[in-house]
Parts: sequence; structure tokens; C-alpha cells
Amino acid sequence: MTEIKINTPFIKLDQLIKFAGISFDGAEAKEMVKLGMVKVNGEPEDRRGRKMYPGDTAFIDLGEEKFELKVV
Repeated sequence: MTEIKINTPFIKLDQLIKFAGISFDGAEAKEMVKLGMVKVNGEPEDRRGRKMYPGDTAFIDLGEEKFELKVV
């Protein structure tokens, strides 16, 4: 699990994916969410603008590569 420290009250899901270096740009992050590759707190998430608060976790499944991010 990778911890992502934020200095704001929240970060949007697509921004989190970009910030963590999992996607090259916002369009790629949006596509990952749209294709159902992302779960937030264990539940499928299809909203790229979902607000992620400290304590939330995102799981991104790219097939052979999987990432787990925790907002702190």
C-alpha cells in the first residue's frame, strides 16, 4: 500500500491516480475509472471526481499490475 499525503481537505480520485504516477494524464485516469478498474474503500467506483479524504483507500487493478493507495 502506498500512502499519499495531501495538504488539502480532499483530492479527487482522478487527481489521486495522476499524482501517484499510475496514469500519465487525466484522460488516462478517467478511462481507468470508466472501465471499472478502480475500487474505493472496497466498492466499485465510476465517478472520476469522487472526493477522497484522509483514511480513504483506492485499489486500481490494471491486470498484471495492481496498486493500493491510501490518502493520509
